[in-house]
Amino acid sequence: MKNKTQIVESANLNSTVDNSSNATANNLSNNTVTLDAKDLSILRLLQVNARMSVKEIAEEVQLSTTPVHERIKRLESNGVIKQYATLIDGAKVRKGLMVICYVSLNQHSKKSGTQFIKLINELPEVMECYSISGEFDFMLKIVTEDMNSYYDFHVNKLSQVENIGQVQSVFIMGVVKQTHVMV
Repeated sequence: MKNKTQIVESANLNSTVDNSSNATANNLSNNTVTLDAKDLSILRLLQVNARMSVKEIAEEVQLSTTPVHERIKRLESNGVIKQYATLIDGAKVRKGLMVICYVSLNQHSKKSGTQFIKLINELPEVMECYSISGEFDFMLKIVTEDMNSYYDFHVNKLSQVENIGQVQSVFIMGVVKQTHVMV
């Protein structure tokens, strides 16, 4: 059985914001923030429509605009709200192929894990990367134009990464449920 502790530690140490794509690496810390019912209501509204005005949110949660604005700023500064994003239909922008790619590394050292994570953060085709347990070390969500562009990515980018042991690709045939609403 593989010991992945060093890789996960490496992932934690390398949690950074990629300013070019505003993608944030997953921070696995246990820092929690206490939220009351109004905070949760504000978060639900923003997850459904991040463009809602403070006035609209205030009306929905039955507070005045000033406390709503202060709560949103506190949620942002505490890291509860990490960023605001626009969700795009990939098929309409010629990114219609989604692939889940499982990757195992040959070596499980802090250095090799750090190198892999650094490279993955530089590949625009990789939308998400998770350090996982089990047979594989990482799970990647990759979005490309079509099968030919995925083949090019796999052969000319991913397969060229040092220390990759095994790669298994699973092609998404249809989306049954996809949400970003967490609370």
